[in-house]
Amino acid sequence: MLIKTYKSYFLQELSTIYDEMEATSFFYLILEHLYQLKRIDLALNPDFEISENDMVRWQNKLTELKTQKPIQYILGETEFYGLKFLVNENVLIPRPETEELVELILKSTKEKVQSTDLKVIDIGTGSGCIAISLAKNLPNAKVFAIDVSEKAILTAQENAKQNGVEVNFIQQNILEIDELIKLPTSSFQRPTFFDIIVSNPPYVRMLEKEEIKTNVLEYEPHLALFVEDNDALIFYRKIAQLAKKSLTENGKLYFEINQYLGKETVTLLEKMDFKNIELLQDIYGNDRMISCSKTNNYS
Repeated sequence: MLIKTYKSYFLQELSTIYDEMEATSFFYLILEHLYQLKRIDLALNPDFEISENDMVRWQNKLTELKTQKPIQYILGETEFYGLKFLVNENVLIPRPETEELVELILKSTKEKVQSTDLKVIDIGTGSGCIAISLAKNLPNAKVFAIDVSEKAILTAQENAKQNGVEVNFIQQNILEIDELIKLPTSSFQRPTFFDIIVSNPPYVRMLEKEEIKTNVLEYEPHLALFVEDNDALIFYRKIAQLAKKSLTENGKLYFEINQYLGKETVTLLEKMDFKNIELLQDIYGNDRMISCSKTNNYS
């Protein structure tokens, strides 16, 4: 079958579930995944034919898309900050908003004289997208990353290997420790303090579940998504407490946050005596990131 003929069928089959733009994007993502061909390549070769074996592969992916399974999980990979990442049901799919957090950190860091022993830790690393992107773009840094999930750590380790960077991954429940410097480390010398602490922790309240799309709610790990309504800032409070003990002088703390809790998160950090607190919006105009520095006096 000609690929252009199959494309029409593919879009028609998904028309009751997805809009045409989204379905078309799925088609080209699968095209690139199977054949390393982009939209322009298909335009230049309109008589490209799908073999019988490949037809089975297309149909399998089409069947999964009809269940609203995320295309990233169907393909087993996604792109983040110009890098390829393996993704599966054990890790969240990296979002464009999180790329903005990485960009914020890199811009802030590169504006200063880079230390040859810069130490960075990513808390709740998931696929490793933040830690690995920072390691790739800060070659002099020693990067550490924590996650509570053993399966997530295994995925992140594979992503670090695939992207040619060294990150020290640690399986640990962040709520159960009182000092980051006591974490077990394998390949790096244990740091005394960190220059950068970053986290995109669980922040979606249970009351916000109705806003979550089916493909997220049914397929992405709830452990990495949700917090209880009565203590939605539990991870921010804990990480900020750890940061007060573990950041260098003028070290920076970065968060991705719940868009509805920006002011509350800023107030939390103000009460804990952080300085230079900035609440920043994402490309959609939502409160999404916070950066701040540690004060001279900490406890």
